Amino acid sequence: MGRDAGITEEQLRNLTNHRESDAFSDFEKDVLDYADALTRTPATATDEQIVGLRKNLSDEQLVELTSAIAYENFRARFNRGFDVADQGFSDGAVCVIPARSGSA
Repeated sequence: MGRDAGITEEQLRNLTNHRESDAFSDFEKDVLDYADALTRTPATATDEQIVGLRKNLSDEQLVELTSAIAYENFRARFNRGFDVADQGFSDGAVCVIPARSGSA
């Protein structure tokens, strides 16, 4: 799905260090930072992030982005709660595991 949406192998490989990577535009880096902030416990998204995203997104687009992030976070946590295992759909594909921070 990611490849169909235009995500490159380089972006997949650099996802965990997206801020330092040339594979992402500044806007893409801001979106990834926002997604990371929204999915922390507790969520740490800031007003400054919203203001920055509004430079590139309409209110409707920002709502859609936030909804998509929240839904994927819900699915991930739901699946973890019931120990839903990988179904093998991405066998042999790049699947980068995010680095854990010391505070998580």
